[in-house]
Amino acid sequence: MSGSNGLARQQIADRVAQEFQDGWIVNLGVGMPTMCSNTPIDTDIIYHSENGVIGYGPVLPAGQEDLHLVNAGGQNVSLKPGAAVVHHADSFAIIRSGRIDVTVLGIYEAACNGDFANWKVAGAKGGGIGGAMDLAACAKNVFVILEHTTRDGKPRLLKECALPVTARGRVSLVATNLGLFKPLGDRFLLREIAPGVTVDQIRAATGAPIEVPADLKTIQTL
Repeated sequence: MSGSNGLARQQIADRVAQEFQDGWIVNLGVGMPTMCSNTPIDTDIIYHSENGVIGYGPVLPAGQEDLHLVNAGGQNVSLKPGAAVVHHADSFAIIRSGRIDVTVLGIYEAACNGDFANWKVAGAKGGGIGGAMDLAACAKNVFVILEHTTRDGKPRLLKECALPVTARGRVSLVATNLGLFKPLGDRFLLREIAPGVTVDQIRAATGAPIEVPADLKTIQTL
């Protein structure tokens, strides 16, 4: 795709973090989702990790880290006041009891009917299924983050997922380097567009119809 590549990875995470509501318990998956904990936001939220670190803060730079504290991606994080470290089983009990207000997952593909695929692809680098199936089934909201196209330019936002589906009809928000999208069943609604990106670029890079509102907004980067 020619023209602007849109948002940087941290900027995508920043925009997603602005969707979090006060008092939410937020699970962040491996990859780009973990960057959400670095975003300065005013809402009072609790970050939850499958490995049992509940109430953590930003990823710490080299030299400041506590090697005993890591998020789901193995990155060293800080603890916020009131944080707790619990058993792995207790962390999953929080998920399975429906206490997670939103999970943010890194994925390979999203479909306009809300399906998504994040299974490890045979022969390719990347994590396994992890807790994604539990999170997709039990979290109140599912947000997903991904690059809009593959490295060879193929769409990742599709009419139907080509890869094995992790969960069906669960995605309520899709964030890519090109914009913010809402699955509507047979199409994606373009909620906000990345600075420097055009609607034509998005349509050319998407494997499903795109609905564009008359009052389309541009993503405000931090």
